[in-house]
Amino acid sequence: MDRVHETPIRGANGMAAAVPSGGVMSEGDGHVSPDEERRDDDDPGLKSLLRETLETVVLAILIFLVIRSLVQNYRIEGQSMEPNFQHGQYLLVNKLAYRLGEYRRGDVIVFHYPNNPSQDYIKRVIGLPGDTVEFRGGVLLVNGATVEEPYDQVPIARDIAAQTVAPGFLYVLGDNRPASSDTRTWGQLSQEFVIGKAWLAIWPVDRAGLVEHPAIEIEPALELAP
Repeated sequence: MDRVHETPIRGANGMAAAVPSGGVMSEGDGHVSPDEERRDDDDPGLKSLLRETLETVVLAILIFLVIRSLVQNYRIEGQSMEPNFQHGQYLLVNKLAYRLGEYRRGDVIVFHYPNNPSQDYIKRVIGLPGDTVEFRGGVLLVNGATVEEPYDQVPIARDIAAQTVAPGFLYVLGDNRPASSDTRTWGQLSQEFVIGKAWLAIWPVDRAGLVEHPAIEIEPALELAP
């Protein structure tokens, strides 16, 4: 972080001083005041340039802060979201998505890892609050129904016990299931840790474009027959 150091302006002897060329004694107060003081006028062109420069810098900082509050760039590290997202790929994340909208199954989100919030993870939302999620023989079921996932993923070949997603939480998985650390290993994700929704792939060029979020259509748990 840049720091601004303030340095006082001093005279040649280390003290601020003003020496009048002549003066008169004011009656009754004992102070000497200059009877004439001449100063060269400041250059108005320089003042204008400094003011415009300062305004430009302040405006640039404000624009940066506004943009930073809306979107943030990330570099993907690891293979947990392959084949859809590659190691070294750069994304922009929409930080307003869930302040203005709702979570959907199939959304790709970035969040602070609950066990170490200094690390950020990228995963896909599989279950919403009230959903029951499980794996049977490597097949994903949500609310008891087999899910046809409309995106590429690497499956697992084992059972995962059913979990009902708690209010304010999400069930998240990596697309590369065998290589992903997700809800199966560290539990459900509190929505408080969510940073935003993957929005735009910006690098490499051959993978650039809007990030797709194919929806997983499932009957809500509350509508299931008892």
